[in-house]
Amino acid sequence: MNRTPQQVEGRLSEEEALAYLQAQGLALVERNFLCKAGELDLIMRDGPGLVFVEVRKRASTRFGGALWSVTPAKQKRLVRAAQYYLLRYHQVPPCRFDVIAIENGQLRWLRNVLEIM
Repeated sequence: MNRTPQQVEGRLSEEEALAYLQAQGLALVERNFLCKAGELDLIMRDGPGLVFVEVRKRASTRFGGALWSVTPAKQKRLVRAAQYYLLRYHQVPPCRFDVIAIENGQLRWLRNVLEIM
């Protein structure tokens, strides 16, 4: 399948984020979980809990940067996708949403940026 330059860049950013999170002790559960509600870039395990990770990369902060690109509409899709993903669990584990923001070559890990329950 032919990928656009943006898709290739997005995949590389996810690889960078995944390597960083694994170095911090998190374990990969699933990547690119896709459902009708949306997509979750990375689903990681941090101790007993699940972490839904959105990876955002921007070349500059000119238009608000990576973090500001997680709009309220995007947040809503992330929450719905996570709720859909959690349907597979009989007992829902502790969960949180994190964002990996990559700007100007710098990676920032923001923990627990959204509440779902």
